Parts: sequence; structure tokens; C-alpha cells
Amino acid sequence: MTPKAYMNPYFAGFLLGCVLLTTIYLTGRGLGASGGVKSVVLYGVEQLAPEHYNNTTYYVNYKAGNPDHSPLNSWLFYEVIGVLVGAFFSGVLSNRVALKLEKGPSVTNRTRLIFAVIGGALFGFGSQLGRGCTSGSALSGMAVMSFGGIVTMLAIFGGAYMLAWFFRKLWLK
Repeated sequence: MTPKAYMNPYFAGFLLGCVLLTTIYLTGRGLGASGGVKSVVLYGVEQLAPEHYNNTTYYVNYKAGNPDHSPLNSWLFYEVIGVLVGAFFSGVLSNRVALKLEKGPSVTNRTRLIFAVIGGALFGFGSQLGRGCTSGSALSGMAVMSFGGIVTMLAIFGGAYMLAWFFRKLWLK
């Protein structure tokens, strides 16, 4: 069975905007995945290494600002779970669920995985420096006409455009 065609990107963007505006209306906050992931990671560090957690300034400051910091008390945690579940069902409905590694024809699996891990780590680090991921800083920021959100979006797309030439071989011949 062949995969279904992708959704029209303009319509998908319109739907994303509708979800974002609904989220702002219902919760008073925008979307953002890094906050949900951060709460899970910090909770895990606290459970696995409590002495380290209680003696590190970053963790102590986070706990002081979030006294009941269990990820189960964060709606962002449930947002991330919903995104994962929704993505899985979307993949099933469009016949796109498969265990495969997408890469350029001249790139080895190992190289692709190394660059994926490095890229993910840099993105996670950058989302902490920028005080949020693309959804939180850029998309939600732009929705409320935040100057910082606009600058973040320009930096994300500008940086990607400038770096794309150097990494094109991961995808192209």
C-alpha cells in the first residue's frame, strides 16, 4: 500500500495557527515542547541523583520557582504526549509508519545517526539559551507580536538557510 500524499502545507499551517490561538485562548499560554521535555528530564535527574540535584544551582533555582514540579502537574507534559500519540496515529492513517533511517544515498547510517544526535543536542541546548523551542519562542511569540518571537523566527530560518548548503550531502547526492 502506497503512502497517502502529504497535507497541503498552507492548510497545515492554517490548522497549526488555529491550534495555537485556541491554546492561547484556553490556557493563556502558547505552545511549546521544550518545557514539557525539560520537566521530565529534571524530574528524572532528581529521582536518579537527588544529592546532585539538591547541590546544583540550576536545579535548586528551578525547584524554587516550581515547588510542585512533577511532570504530571505540567500541561506541557501532556501536550508532548499528545503530539507523540497524534503523530503516531497520523503515520498509521497515512501508511507512513516504518522503522527506517532517511538519509542521502551517499551517507552511511552511522554518519546520519551521529549528525542526528549532534543536531538534537544542539537544538536542546539552543532551546535552553533561547528560553524555549521553536514552538514556544518563535511561533507562540510571533502569535502575540513579541519582538523576541519575531527575532527568534528570523534567526531559526536564517540560520537554517545559511547552514543548509554545508549539510545538503546528508540528504542529496
